[in-house]
Amino acid sequence: MSSKRPDRTSPRLDVFAVAAPGVAPLLAQECLAVGFTPTEVTDAGVALSLTSEELFALNCHSRLATRILRRLAQFGARDFATLEKQAARVPWGLVVVAGTRVRLRVTCRKSRLYHSDAVAERIARGITAAVPGVQVELRARDDEDADAGQADTAETSAPSQLFVVRLDHDHCTISADSSGALLHRRGWRQAVAKAPLRETLAAMLLALFEWDGDMPLVDPFCGSGTIGIEAALRARRIAPGLQRQFAMEHWPGADTAAHAALRARARAMVQPRLTVPIVLRDRDAGAIAAARANAERAGVLDDLDIAQGALSSLDLSAYGSAGLLLTNPPYGHRVSEGADLRGLYARLGEVLRSGGRAWQLGLFMPNDRVLLGQLRLRVTSRLRTSNGGLPVEVWATQPPRAARNGEAEVQTRK
Repeated sequence: MSSKRPDRTSPRLDVFAVAAPGVAPLLAQECLAVGFTPTEVTDAGVALSLTSEELFALNCHSRLATRILRRLAQFGARDFATLEKQAARVPWGLVVVAGTRVRLRVTCRKSRLYHSDAVAERIARGITAAVPGVQVELRARDDEDADAGQADTAETSAPSQLFVVRLDHDHCTISADSSGALLHRRGWRQAVAKAPLRETLAAMLLALFEWDGDMPLVDPFCGSGTIGIEAALRARRIAPGLQRQFAMEHWPGADTAAHAALRARARAMVQPRLTVPIVLRDRDAGAIAAARANAERAGVLDDLDIAQGALSSLDLSAYGSAGLLLTNPPYGHRVSEGADLRGLYARLGEVLRSGGRAWQLGLFMPNDRVLLGQLRLRVTSRLRTSNGGLPVEVWATQPPRAARNGEAEVQTRK
């Protein structure tokens, strides 16, 4: 992001950047690195106080956030009369114009008002009273996991505005989504292989291992190329949101000139072609074709070494004496169902050992002690999250830091 100091006289917005489980601390570090100081870090994400320009910049540059919300109102609500009264006071006109399609996602937890559809009806009345001519969808599709693994598609419908309404212990928070499509939709992934990894999770892996293009990176099970493409984008400082639009660009009074200037500034930050190798391999020809097509759309095809190849033919020493083998390997869910993968993991351990002691392994997979045991390596769990609804962990050899509280370690047989 730009190093330009923000205009402290601009109105401050109450913002919450949503993160996948376990990713909020890394997202907080990302915000700090670009000069945005979190006001709170929770399991769900990071709260910040930002100007409108900073909110746009965070949408454009964040590699880790799932979506970024602008909080419009917070109030107590123990009955529907109070909810309706407060909903009428929400400044809906800040983010909605007549003719906009409005979607509501309501969750109720440990509150007297526990019926989400009834809550949505009251909120909808407040919106339509404040902004005539809007179309309200009371129950928005839960796309947090529903669209995982799908290809990016162009927006063909009219702009829509999502509101996230949360009732927790009789406290209501109403937020407007500033992002639009989930932020992992960078715009370049239109070719999809089996069980693809979401872009934000690939970016999380790179942030966790602090990989910035300073050493070779190899993914022997690259699928549609997400890890390698995200690595090239990160190393070349290419903002992940350059190829897409955001919901906040349709808000009343949106500063299109400022948004264009911020995008131009982001383009000026792009670094030249990489010299460190990023190696993508997969035995499936279709996956390799998808990886190439996606890399070309992302503008990083020339930064990647993409070729069809089996794990058994991989020689890490050909790429240097030290590096990172980072991958989302097959583990029997959706891919290789019923297959015995123990031999594959044994071979993976051999490949890493043959590369030398300075090569580090990073795996994104469930806690499967049988498969991890085949590596014959000591691996540590560094982060727990979910992928497509499945609990998964980041496993690593040679962790650069001492193990944190709660990290599990697998001592495999020698």
